[in-house]
Amino acid sequence: MGNCVTKPETDGYDSDKNVEFSGGNVHLITTKESWDQKMAEASKDGKIVIANFSATWCGPCKMIAPFYIELSEKYPSLMFIVIDVEELTEFSTSWDIKATPTFFFLRDGQQIDKLVGANKPELQKKITAIIDSTSQYPK
Repeated sequence: MGNCVTKPETDGYDSDKNVEFSGGNVHLITTKESWDQKMAEASKDGKIVIANFSATWCGPCKMIAPFYIELSEKYPSLMFIVIDVEELTEFSTSWDIKATPTFFFLRDGQQIDKLVGANKPELQKKITAIIDSTSQYPK
């Protein structure tokens, strides 16, 4: 399991910012307003939100991003969002992000679970548990 705790030194070159982090059914959150909008939408639709706090410079974040996008397509009953901790620094700090990636599982804006690190099996397990617990209809 990998996670990033500090930003590496760079030469100022920023490659394809956010491109590899959003896709499929993953919504890119770039403002507090877009966060509020998605939270309201999820509450109205009765969806659980999986919020991925990532950074473009974080290796483990880049590694798990395609899997996260894949999960967003596999589980349309959930809302998948990604927040760049560099773009929304104050907002990310308010969520007490100590390492990236950090995944929050939210129901009506309230945390129901959390995962720190790029652990694919654990992320899949938590999503499966949420799907099982919220499924009112037989599969």
